[in-house]
Amino acid sequence: MAEPSFLSTAAHPAPPAWAAHAVWWHVYPLGFVGAPIEGRSMSAVPGDPGARAGSRLGRLEAWLDYAVELGCSGIALGPIFASESHGYDTVDHRRVDARLGDDVDFDHLRGAVHGRGLRLLLDGVFNHVGRGHPYVRDVCSRGDASPYAGWFRYDDTRAAGDGEPPFAVFEGHRQLVALNHVEPAVADYVVDIMDHWLDRGADGWRLDAAYAVPRPFWRTVLGRVRAGHPDAWFVGEVIHGDYSGIVRETGFDSLTQYELWKAIWSSCNDRNLHELAWALTRHNEFVASFAPLTFVGNHDVTRIASQIADARHLAHALVILFTVGGTPSIYAGDEQAFHGIKEDRVGGDDAVRPAFPDGPGDLLADGWPWYRLHQDLIGLRRRHAWLHRATTTALVVRNEAMAYACVSGEQRLDVMLNLGDEPFVVPQDAGLAPPVVLAGVAALAGIPAEASAAAVTVTVPPHGWAVLDRR
Repeated sequence: MAEPSFLSTAAHPAPPAWAAHAVWWHVYPLGFVGAPIEGRSMSAVPGDPGARAGSRLGRLEAWLDYAVELGCSGIALGPIFASESHGYDTVDHRRVDARLGDDVDFDHLRGAVHGRGLRLLLDGVFNHVGRGHPYVRDVCSRGDASPYAGWFRYDDTRAAGDGEPPFAVFEGHRQLVALNHVEPAVADYVVDIMDHWLDRGADGWRLDAAYAVPRPFWRTVLGRVRAGHPDAWFVGEVIHGDYSGIVRETGFDSLTQYELWKAIWSSCNDRNLHELAWALTRHNEFVASFAPLTFVGNHDVTRIASQIADARHLAHALVILFTVGGTPSIYAGDEQAFHGIKEDRVGGDDAVRPAFPDGPGDLLADGWPWYRLHQDLIGLRRRHAWLHRATTTALVVRNEAMAYACVSGEQRLDVMLNLGDEPFVVPQDAGLAPPVVLAGVAALAGIPAEASAAAVTVTVPPHGWAVLDRR
């Protein structure tokens, strides 16, 4: 599908061509490799005397073929830079966290990723830094005399209470000191860091807490970075709001589609597919100007297998993810139906950021059917790359049943979902498009279909789903 002319302007160049085929496998590295989270970065691996700092990052290599076989085209790494605890309190953007490795380990992993034809996405935190960042410490010790005094925002409505300047912080977290994005030196710093890692072989950036950063800052920074790296891809973390306006004003290629994420699991749990239909209408508005990053799980939310109340409807969530427009991302472990509930407390993310075994062969047997379903759905998407910018049209919408068409030009797929206890007979006048054949993924569900030159009749069994592939 051709990019809208808006995305081809000099002010907002079209995303790199490879992004139209991207399917990410998203890894939270510190958890994945079992690194200690509390406390500062360390020079050796606790419990392993004499272990070289960096022996952990290499564990990811044993999983790269698994990601390729899943059907993914890229590895989206969570934070890997030196930090004080969970990775989002960065203290050195140029240094790999010693709990994970060093430059040698990064280079080796990058080579292994690229050697398999995968792309590599890094996670950058540029809204704030950890309180232990050397520039923060310099301001604490030297005050206004510090050359970095203008790098941070201050909250004069509160007293620091500890003899430190009253730094503004991110969403109430004292350890996360907010950067001052109107300071030109901060923009220079961020451009330098992003260029540094793109020069080292990264293919793009996820920009954390992008919604908290002034839009003109991103427009300036991304424009400068793109000048030297025109093939890089940039996605911003945004929870809600005017997605299209944010893209237009910042220069991001994509944004995290949290609205659709919520609608997918909520509509399944409430058996209210009208909610999904509304969300897909809004999603169409986004797809008209950019391809959102779509997902049903990530490192910040409850695992989808735990979020879906009725396990019979987990497959429905996946079918939606892989048939609507956007750039899909699979959070590592969701393809095995890992469970984990996020809690609002210290350490409340631990259950959704677990350590993985040494290799795929150590995974439990009951997760592999979900892996194979992911393979089938990703395969369907790869056969229909046009889904990247497809729009959806509701054909039938009921509380517990829905049929929708995914369309791009002359290309089309029809999708049917049944959350109810009775069969869903899709009416002949619903507008299913003949001629059709049952897609391979639908055949797994055993859906009967009758096709003729005039009409298509489909009956979806209770709690079943179907995808009709127009050939």
